[in-house]
Amino acid sequence: MGFLWKLTHDFDLWMQNMTAHPTDAAWLAFGFFGTALFASRFLVQWIMSEMKGRSVMPIAFWYFSLAGGLVTLVYAVHIKNPPFILGQAVPLVIYGRNLWLVRRERRLVEG
Repeated sequence: MGFLWKLTHDFDLWMQNMTAHPTDAAWLAFGFFGTALFASRFLVQWIMSEMKGRSVMPIAFWYFSLAGGLVTLVYAVHIKNPPFILGQAVPLVIYGRNLWLVRRERRLVEG
């Protein structure tokens, strides 16, 4: 019972803090948006694979990766968290490179 009370009390304090500091709440919402955007890439990949009946990597996967990575990078910089910043910044190069490779392949196929 003590655990439940503490959890409820901590959540109440957190909500009071968010209400008192709307800018913090907006940044937190921005961070959650980036996380949701990034996570949606897996949903897109799963749906496309189910539609094709085989494992595929749609181009939308890389766009969601890039967009979600950028948003969460901005949030990581805002909260000044170096491991989080590094963890979001480095993969952006990979996402960009994959998009460039897809674009190059499409140009070659189109002639």
